[in-house]
Amino acid sequence: MTDHAWIKEFPAEITVCDGDGVVVDMNDKSAASNAADGGYALVGQSLLGCHPEEARRKLERLLDTQQANIYTIEKGGVKKLIYQSPWYENGEFRGLVELELIIPREMPHFVRD
Repeated sequence: MTDHAWIKEFPAEITVCDGDGVVVDMNDKSAASNAADGGYALVGQSLLGCHPEEARRKLERLLDTQQANIYTIEKGGVKKLIYQSPWYENGEFRGLVELELIIPREMPHFVRD
């Protein structure tokens, strides 16, 4: 992938896979979060094999349908927003980007017209 220096130290996890579910890029936060599974060594590896059955099926569906999947989780007392979205190059589907952002338990919500 093209080197985008700002991504490397961005304060949220960024993981990118291709249309087959193979990791093609990740930033430092993602590598650290996935250190037990190999960190940066996951680049070139399939995401499908390192997810439980239900998550793997969901990932396969996202790859097939090219749709976004957005939800929150709590792990170890930390609340996160998970944003999985297709990415494209010259209008051609290339895979998925997953952003994991730590969010506060209570967060302001504004309606702007």
